[in-house]
Amino acid sequence: MPVKSKPNPDDILQAEYEYIVSTIFQANEDRSRVTSFYLVTVGSLVAAILSAIFSVKDLKNVSLAFSGLFLMLTFLGALTLAQLARLRSAWHESAQAMNQIKDYYIRLNPQIESAFKWRSSTLPKTDKRYSIANLMALEVAFLGAITTASAVYFLLLFLAELTTWGWALIAATFAILFVSLWRWYKYLLVDNQ
Repeated sequence: MPVKSKPNPDDILQAEYEYIVSTIFQANEDRSRVTSFYLVTVGSLVAAILSAIFSVKDLKNVSLAFSGLFLMLTFLGALTLAQLARLRSAWHESAQAMNQIKDYYIRLNPQIESAFKWRSSTLPKTDKRYSIANLMALEVAFLGAITTASAVYFLLLFLAELTTWGWALIAATFAILFVSLWRWYKYLLVDNQ
């Protein structure tokens, strides 16, 4: 009968650590891809709409369709913010798991403690101000507010002539949607949802 060897706990922990490293890397890569996709989508649709505006003789006839397209872009912006929030949370949870392994090894070997900058107690918050993740989300929230204001602009253009109250409504829509989208992102940024 062959002798069964016990699994080496260090090998298991090494494999877990490597898996966590790959999930952290993937979360960062996915955040970049999600934001790039949204920016390219917005840019492409805006370019298409602008080219259509210059080729259409009566803008009022197509303004309702443009309003719908900009509302769709707003919806895509909200989804992009949700993805960014969940990816940031996934990164944070993976970093916490990595720190749990570090803490285990530090308990076994206290002399290695100074080798680690990030520990469970020093890990940056999920909602770290001025982090790349927050700046990307801020950019998407800003563009989402612009697309909503554009949707209102084209809707008002379809319904009537733009007057002072119309421009005030467009500005208010921008402000309200920017704050709402930013709060949406912050709400979803909570860990363990």
